[in-house]
Amino acid sequence: MIITTTSSLDGRPVRDYLGLVGGEVIVGANVIKDVFASVTDFLGGRSGAYESSIQEARAQAMAEMEASARRLGADAILAVDFDYEVIGKSGSMLMVCACGTAVKL
Repeated sequence: MIITTTSSLDGRPVRDYLGLVGGEVIVGANVIKDVFASVTDFLGGRSGAYESSIQEARAQAMAEMEASARRLGADAILAVDFDYEVIGKSGSMLMVCACGTAVKL
């Protein structure tokens, strides 16, 4: 499955637009990650724990989006966009959404 942020593929004309597909994942921060992130915030640098969580959530959202496209018989997903939102009472959860257009090439 070709997955791209572009709206077309050079040399691969779109035969049919199958519709929008998406995947959403919500991950919660835990106490251990918060402690390490606080230390990183104080000392400076990157927070590997949070970066890892975001990367995993993005991969899961992409996998859900791809599964939806496969169910429609798509060959590719074009114009993919990612959105990240902090949610929850104390902002302790992160929502990652992937959305694109499923197409038949």
